Amino acid sequence: MSLTEAIKHEARAVGFDAVGICRVDVASSRFEGHGPGTGTSDIEHHPSLPDSLYTRLLEWLERGYHATMSWMARSPAKRADPSQVLPGCRSIISVGLNYYTGHRADERLGNGRIARYAWGTDYHRVLEDRLAQLEGRIARLAPGAVTRSYVDTGPLMEKAWAQQAGIGWIGKHTNLVSPEYGSWLLLGEILTTLDLDPDEPGTDLCGSCTLCIKACPTGALGEPYVLDARRCISYLTIEFRGSASEIDPEIAARMGNHIFGCDDCLDVCPFNLRAAATEEPAFQPKPLSLSPGLDRIAAMTESEFVTTFAGSAVRRAKRSGLQRNVAIARRHPVH
Repeated sequence: MSLTEAIKHEARAVGFDAVGICRVDVASSRFEGHGPGTGTSDIEHHPSLPDSLYTRLLEWLERGYHATMSWMARSPAKRADPSQVLPGCRSIISVGLNYYTGHRADERLGNGRIARYAWGTDYHRVLEDRLAQLEGRIARLAPGAVTRSYVDTGPLMEKAWAQQAGIGWIGKHTNLVSPEYGSWLLLGEILTTLDLDPDEPGTDLCGSCTLCIKACPTGALGEPYVLDARRCISYLTIEFRGSASEIDPEIAARMGNHIFGCDDCLDVCPFNLRAAATEEPAFQPKPLSLSPGLDRIAAMTESEFVTTFAGSAVRRAKRSGLQRNVAIARRHPVH
């Protein structure tokens, strides 16, 4: 068994459902160090990521589609070149964990809707633990190798690298789509100095389908493969820190009962409709996740919020953000 095969075997052994590997273009490493020709402008012309993906990132940022997420505009070249994140990086091991449980949300009048990935335990905890296990096994397989892992917390375009690693492709809704698991994969990656055998990049199988674009309630998918976060329910209910009055009334009226995230564009994807349910206990939904009563959440104190959503990704929105979302949902009930 080759080192690459052994690492993939260990990835599955620690519980990952999908694993793929891509190579990092070492040509960019000549811009490291000091002296003439090492400025940011030089590096930005030599990202490891394919030019088309890097160009799309720059265009997306220039259009202001990242909204108030200012961290996404910092050092775009770094996001495209992992060797600036881990010096000497030669390969990226992308992994995925299926979080689809097969349950259905209770959307009767008076209930909100929480995105599926936040129904159980915070996925960061689950993936970070398994990535740490995998790094330990890589260290035993290849002593001296340097690794660094991330779960959507580092300056990496994780979906783009997952596509390069063959796990799937970036669909028209801008989420990764796997032929086996649809978009129900939570992603993580390990950067390493090891030279590993790459997989073939994922092939786009969206074809002429536009179901996800038509399903978006707020028109955040104005064109295929481009998401305007300023109109995206996931962004507005999680990352946006402003008040309800700062959300465009026309958009707020279309947010419906979504109080944390949104699965609308995923629910209609044909590849998601045939996905198998996960066996991961951590992702099994808690009762409040399936039927979050708007009145109950609106009345929560800070301590009740912290206790109720302990260990949940919902904590990301903070109590103020979640109750703002609840107030919007109560003004625009779904019948």
